[in-house]
Amino acid sequence: MLSSNVKYIGLDVHKEAIAIAVLNGAGKLVMESIVETKSSTVLDFLHGVRGELHVTLEEGTWAAWLYDVLKPHVREIVVCNPRRNALLKEGSKSGKIDARKLAELLRAGLLRAVYHGENGLQTLRELARCHLTISKDLKRVKNRLKALYHSWGICCAGKQVYTARHREQWLSQIVQVGVRRAELFYQQLDGLLILRNTARGELLVESRKHQAVKILRQVPSIGPLRAALLLAMMQTPHRFRSKRQLWTYSGLAVVTHDSAQNRFRGVIQSSNPDA
Repeated sequence: MLSSNVKYIGLDVHKEAIAIAVLNGAGKLVMESIVETKSSTVLDFLHGVRGELHVTLEEGTWAAWLYDVLKPHVREIVVCNPRRNALLKEGSKSGKIDARKLAELLRAGLLRAVYHGENGLQTLRELARCHLTISKDLKRVKNRLKALYHSWGICCAGKQVYTARHREQWLSQIVQVGVRRAELFYQQLDGLLILRNTARGELLVESRKHQAVKILRQVPSIGPLRAALLLAMMQTPHRFRSKRQLWTYSGLAVVTHDSAQNRFRGVIQSSNPDA
């Protein structure tokens, strides 16, 4: 749509400042600036731009916050996937240049959007992220504990090494200089277990407020925790163009690995050395 009333705005967001570039409907740069990374300063700038505003920024640490701040004040806001913005990797790099390129890609319709929406699920999403982060940290601590025992030549397969009832038995097998490190890991493990249980409880309580969780629980093998995590990740199935995309994003798609062709080519080459 070529109209002088339409403005395409690219935001290159950083911790301290945001570079902004504004293009008109014809693709001409009409305004650019660098403002402080604060909601008030960004909104003040946008309120000074006349016309129908279409804004884009890359997915990152600040994307969810800026999306919620800007959405009520613009006609369209696109949070794009930075991995697919090949144009930004070419030529010189700076905040203003990247903001201008983002605005050009938005005007040309070449951006791949990252889904942001479903405000009613924000609390569930945050609790799900918290639970998953703590679970990952817990797994890392367990791996460190087993690695410590392995470094002293102690085999510790299974989960018994983590239980409080058997810890003294396992610690007695380590030479004195390594005991303190193992004890600190166990303290970290205990703290993370408490945090994970707390996060899981809050996540389950919040999930009961959503009718979609009750529907998901009707599927065999999907319990309350898995249903809550699926809803937090998917948010709505209508964001996907097809069922296949939904299955892939949710981790439910069938994945195949085939290496027979490589082996077959190797046999052909070895059986015909003159080829």
